[in-house]
Amino acid sequence: MRYVDIPRTDLRVAGLCLGTSHLGTAVDRAASFALLDAYYEAGGTFLDSAAVYADWMSEERSVSEKTIGAWLAARRLHGQVVVGTKGAHPDLRTMHIPRLSPKEILGDLERSLRHLGVDRIDLYYLHRDDPGRPVEEIMDTLHGAWRAGHVRYVGCSNWRAERLRQAQAYATREGWPGFVANQALWNAAALNPEARADKTTVPMDADLLAYHRQTGMAAVAYSSQAGGLFQKMAEGRLPAPRPGRPDLYPREENARRLERIRRIGAEAGLSITQVTLGYLAGHPFPAIPIVGCKTLPHLRDSLTAADTVLSAEQVAYVEGREP
Repeated sequence: MRYVDIPRTDLRVAGLCLGTSHLGTAVDRAASFALLDAYYEAGGTFLDSAAVYADWMSEERSVSEKTIGAWLAARRLHGQVVVGTKGAHPDLRTMHIPRLSPKEILGDLERSLRHLGVDRIDLYYLHRDDPGRPVEEIMDTLHGAWRAGHVRYVGCSNWRAERLRQAQAYATREGWPGFVANQALWNAAALNPEARADKTTVPMDADLLAYHRQTGMAAVAYSSQAGGLFQKMAEGRLPAPRPGRPDLYPREENARRLERIRRIGAEAGLSITQVTLGYLAGHPFPAIPIVGCKTLPHLRDSLTAADTVLSAEQVAYVEGREP
């Protein structure tokens, strides 16, 4: 297992992060423990969760965090695994209304601490942004949680580059690290951002990519395999287009990318999974894919990419550009 140092922290994490959005719900507790065990036994040390996972599947809230907390306690692994979780997500019934007041941030944080069974969260992300709220208030709230010892480090998810710049500039003026990692929708596929079902998500666009290149901030990629897009395309399992609904991942361009991915794989002896995850790891800043596996075979396939890092030339080739 390749390991990655997150800049401006003492966190050294596995180069593949295990996503947990289905733990305890679509994946029952016994199967969840089996997945977590297999990941840890393979050298995995980085879990990703959120207060809202998987509230859309269960009347019980925060089942993912509770399942992780139960597993950490049962295996006595507190301090052996870096747990990242997220709060301040909009209510699922009113996704257009942000939830980033100090009361909402700290309330979510307190519940996550309780559900995970920890006194301090290793990496606490804000799950969404509220562009209408001053970054100074948001960062002051997070800094207060850090001073109180409830978080080791803070990150953000689905923040645009300009807001990140503002937040980091304020944190620098105040003399503390601010965000140390950013989660964005990012994978090897060409994406049509206008086709996103959830417009509060933020893809890795050119501006955000430039920000990571300039600052070296760690990027933690969700949807890192584009929902298995390239594997489905290769096996002829991609569903037919839906009339009147554009594809999130345009088919013609991604068919061309698949051919380039296959060529890299044939030349280097790599699978589609290894190339697509190695694509993310091949960027000039710490980039950590989240692999959201529901089954042990899926996890084992993802873990084959644990040490795969594409070259800058291969990354450019996947995208169809000059390096």
